[in-house]
Amino acid sequence: MEKTTVLKAEVREKSGSKAAAKLRKQGRIPVIVYGHKQEPMAISLDAHSFIEQLHHGHRLLDVQIGRKKEKMLVKDLQYDYLGKSVIHADLMLVDVSETVRVAVPIELKGIEYGAHEGAIIEKHAGHLEVECKVTDIPEVIAVSVKDMKIGDALHARDIALPEGVKLISVPDTLVAACSIVLAAKTTEEIEAEAPAAPEVITEVKPSEEEAQEQQEEKK
Repeated sequence: MEKTTVLKAEVREKSGSKAAAKLRKQGRIPVIVYGHKQEPMAISLDAHSFIEQLHHGHRLLDVQIGRKKEKMLVKDLQYDYLGKSVIHADLMLVDVSETVRVAVPIELKGIEYGAHEGAIIEKHAGHLEVECKVTDIPEVIAVSVKDMKIGDALHARDIALPEGVKLISVPDTLVAACSIVLAAKTTEEIEAEAPAAPEVITEVKPSEEEAQEQQEEKK
């Protein structure tokens, strides 16, 4: 795994939504650190440096608190209501020799074989849960779809994982499927296919003269 930049943390003295909002205005992200049977610790990290590490696919981070440098694994991220900006993070203390379970994003590669027949690839799973040493966590799991034809499906069990990485997700988890694209129907086509409305027959009331004649005939 590519070496990460050391992120310098600051211990948070205050907690709560107001204190967290103030930190974010200062360009920092509130973080909770836990693990190794230690009490959870509230820290903050420089937002730009932290987000840059995430964009490079790093989940194992070097974080310095005071004079001590620790290995930390990104376990959870909280985003704003738009789902764009990270507003909080949970990090877990780890050792380079320990094995962990993490969710790794899936990246589909190539153009499916069935594309020339009007097919598309539908992605059904964005991540796979795997188990491996913290130093072997892959940034992404690349999956080739170039040989997929119409009707083909790719499950978690079909994906080749890097050496030392074990699949934890359910093997039958559907990852991607190749299906035909159905053209959208026009309004005219929809109306043409719709069943014709049944003819409504209403009773025609006789005129006053006809009614009198009918009464006389009955006498």
